Amino acid sequence: MFTRQLKSVSQLLALACMVSIPLALCAQDASKPVAKYHAGDPASKWDIFAGYSYLQPNTTVTYPNPAYYLDDSDYPTASASADNINLGAILSGAYFFNRYVGVQLEGAYHNYDSNDSFVTGAGGVIVRDPMGRFTPFAHVLVGGARVHGNGTYVEYFTPGTWGMDVTAGGGVDYELSHHWAIRLVQADYEFMNPDFPTRTFTVDGYPYSYKVGTVDFNALRLSAGIVYHGGVGAPLPVTLACSASPDSVYPGDPVTVTAVAGNLDPRRNVIYIWSGTGVTGNGTTAAVDTSMLAAGSYTVNATVKEGRPGHEGQKPWQTASCSANFVVKAIEPPTISCSASPSTINPGDTSTVTAIGVSPQNRPLTYSYSAAAGSISGNGTTATFNSAGAPSGPVAINCTVTDDKGQTATAPTSVTVGTPAAHAEALCSISFANDQARPTRVDNEAKACLDEVALNLEKQPDAKVVVVGDDDANEKAGMHHLAAERAVNTKAYLVNEKGIDPSRVSVVTGSTDDQKVENYLVPAGADFSADVQGTTPVDEAVVHPVARKHLPARKHAKHAKHAKKADM
Repeated sequence: MFTRQLKSVSQLLALACMVSIPLALCAQDASKPVAKYHAGDPASKWDIFAGYSYLQPNTTVTYPNPAYYLDDSDYPTASASADNINLGAILSGAYFFNRYVGVQLEGAYHNYDSNDSFVTGAGGVIVRDPMGRFTPFAHVLVGGARVHGNGTYVEYFTPGTWGMDVTAGGGVDYELSHHWAIRLVQADYEFMNPDFPTRTFTVDGYPYSYKVGTVDFNALRLSAGIVYHGGVGAPLPVTLACSASPDSVYPGDPVTVTAVAGNLDPRRNVIYIWSGTGVTGNGTTAAVDTSMLAAGSYTVNATVKEGRPGHEGQKPWQTASCSANFVVKAIEPPTISCSASPSTINPGDTSTVTAIGVSPQNRPLTYSYSAAAGSISGNGTTATFNSAGAPSGPVAINCTVTDDKGQTATAPTSVTVGTPAAHAEALCSISFANDQARPTRVDNEAKACLDEVALNLEKQPDAKVVVVGDDDANEKAGMHHLAAERAVNTKAYLVNEKGIDPSRVSVVTGSTDDQKVENYLVPAGADFSADVQGTTPVDEAVVHPVARKHLPARKHAKHAKHAKKADM
């Protein structure tokens, strides 16, 4: 009765194992990657394994055949191979001292029919190596085996007998979770050597005895089933590491913060939470808008949670946080250099002013200019300085650059405006057309003009006067030197009457068709011959001044008074 019940239980257990393996594999969510168990995941303290087992005894038993009697001392023998047993059950328990080594107790039952079976029980050492989804193991067990042979006559001569059992083998478990696994295969070599007792049999009323003795079973056993892990600690906690790139920026430059989570269970839903000034997070990355941030240090915080949707982070090991720091540097003010070309100009001329502005952070720049005198126009990198109205000498010019943050820089330059070129200046002229009798004489009407000439020479001690004498066409036809004499006589008046140094007065003749003398003030540096062309120097060694004389008395007395007045 007990044998039939055990056989039924083993059949049900085998069927359950065979069905559970594909169901467990199919139960994994195909839409998610297989969960990765890490080398550092907590391992169980004890395991219970139950499953189906197949046994191949690999032994031949020799026994007598009582059906054939020969004589009183002899009888024929026969041999039979132990049948393979396709139906068996196995149960084991293991306790681990650490992650790798433990002790194991194991029992197995393999039944051929109601009388034929193998029952084993053993204990020993088990070694495993949890390496993620798969856990390979090996064990060596020593114990006992109760063997009951099978066959019409064999079972009589090999009754249920205990003997030594040595098991060595190993297998691999496929981890479904931290508590459940499927033992994909357990392959063992099992050595059993029961010593079968002497058995007596009767043939035709005569008793006979026979001893099979010790039989070595070199069996192969294959098993598969379900493993339950007990005493498993909490899973490895989720980890999170953050980094900011770049970690030092200027306002307006982008910052990207990346969060890298570890020990995540891909079967769980994962959410990321970001916080910080200007931070916008999306999954494992966040962007920071630094355009409105002042200079200083900033921190971005991130949290990762895993779990069922809507219930993420409910267990302590399902949450992790991290932070990343970055620095916003103050925008450096721009710099500028300024130059003018040409740097020296004549009055009224222009010069080009060039400014070179540099922003260390390549900010937009604008330019402006100012000048101490004259005028300057332009708002780009070049401007034009106009010296109109500026005094002679250096004129200070400032170039200013401004960035979009209102920071400025200024650089000076200058343009030297030269002294205006000196030119001969026409003063007054003297007419000699009134006195036909004395056409070269400087009369009293010339005094006002010559007083003006003398006054200008006093005001400009380094200036000179050029006296240009002219005559008309009639006078030229007479071959007289009237133009030269007029000039020489005018110089004589300035020297003798006004006390002018003779070296400051030059005399020349001009080409104007008129009876007059023109007086020119020639400042220092001026070139009279360039300003007044067509004149000829008078040779004062040849042409001498004529003293101012009175006219002789007229015959008519009524004209005497007028003549005397004219000589004054």
